[in-house]
Amino acid sequence: MAHSIKTPELPESVDEATLLTWHAENGDSVTRDAKIADVETDKIVLEIFAPADGVLTTKVAEGDIIQRGDVVAEVEEGAGGGTASTKASSPSSSDEEKKEDEKEEKKPEPASGSSDASLPAPEASEVTEEEVKGLSPSVRRLLVQNNLHPEQLTGTGRNGRIVRKDVERFLDEMPEAKKNLGLGKADTMKEVPPEEAKKSKPAGGPKEDPPYVRRVQMSQLRSRVATRLKDVQNTAALLTTFNEVNMKPVMDIRSKYKDRFQEDYGVKLGFMSFFVKATVEALKKFPIVNAQLDGRDILYQEAYHIGVAVDSPRGLVVPVVRDADEMNFAEIERGIRELAGKAKEAKLTYEELIGGTFTITNGGVFGSMLSTPILNAPQSAILGMHTIQQRPWVEDGEVVVRPVMYLALTYDHRLIDGRDAVQFLGSIKESLEDPSQLMLQL
Repeated sequence: MAHSIKTPELPESVDEATLLTWHAENGDSVTRDAKIADVETDKIVLEIFAPADGVLTTKVAEGDIIQRGDVVAEVEEGAGGGTASTKASSPSSSDEEKKEDEKEEKKPEPASGSSDASLPAPEASEVTEEEVKGLSPSVRRLLVQNNLHPEQLTGTGRNGRIVRKDVERFLDEMPEAKKNLGLGKADTMKEVPPEEAKKSKPAGGPKEDPPYVRRVQMSQLRSRVATRLKDVQNTAALLTTFNEVNMKPVMDIRSKYKDRFQEDYGVKLGFMSFFVKATVEALKKFPIVNAQLDGRDILYQEAYHIGVAVDSPRGLVVPVVRDADEMNFAEIERGIRELAGKAKEAKLTYEELIGGTFTITNGGVFGSMLSTPILNAPQSAILGMHTIQQRPWVEDGEVVVRPVMYLALTYDHRLIDGRDAVQFLGSIKESLEDPSQLMLQL
């Protein structure tokens, strides 16, 4: 009995994912509930488990885009199996040929993508099947029918493999390709010497990368982040205001109570809980900073869900500490630590990454002195923390040396006025320089 394995249940707002990693090879014996694959969306990594004991047959390769309901593999229950010579992340050419042939049966072969009647008939081709060996059947047919050599094309498939769309795109540009090859209207592709055809590429077609360039496809996460950040730049009126804060009072408290704090609560007392607490108090004073735009409406958030940017093997992610206003310092530290751990292990759930009302990002852990963070849409503001450095500081008319951090608040000027942004950042500064206010929530 064969068990079909489909794309795992995707979050409501996600339509596609990437088959990230196969943990079993094509043809391997697998056991029920063993993890066989990881699937990456723009936010999280989902796991696929074997539905039964049996032999695994993969249907897609690592890096392939999959949709809701797609069958990614099958497990033949009770079949004998062993370790296949082909890695599951790179299905055999026969598997891909089978998929291509199935597509061919469903979709009639396009003439050429061009109305040029001078394209040769299959029997006039000088390209042999041997020269295109290793490609899928549909790609081989298109190349042979149109007397194209694989070296004329740039493959966009996995590992540079030529796929059907590469050939169709080349054929769409055929008139320009013929011109560049020195062919007249009455000429046909069969008259081009094979050696010349191998060296020739259309001027308007895909260009070869220089030999020192290594091309790698973006992950789903990176692609989605790139799109969202560009959308923010294109729509929001971004402005950044800065301030500096003397971190000595916070550092003194941490130094005095850190051992007792860890002993009582089982977690270290870090800087982030102070910043989260200071941010929540500032958001209460300036609710417009916690608001969001929805067309011509302003959505005032009556919750304080603070996103904290953390690094992960997949890139920067922003899990959310929910209802931070109801947490004490230990709960905030514990929550951030748990979320950061999940991020490193790619265990964050979709729900842990959505619904934030304000974000804090700490470039200081990487040594950043100053930056202008970009909004985490649809939020309207983001706080940037930076590295702490010893700097001259004036106290009571005297110049002293203090550990100072620069703060940056980037905000959407369509919604937040400069006055509110400056006073909001000033409120955070005031709370951090007098932490007793945070304890008393003043």
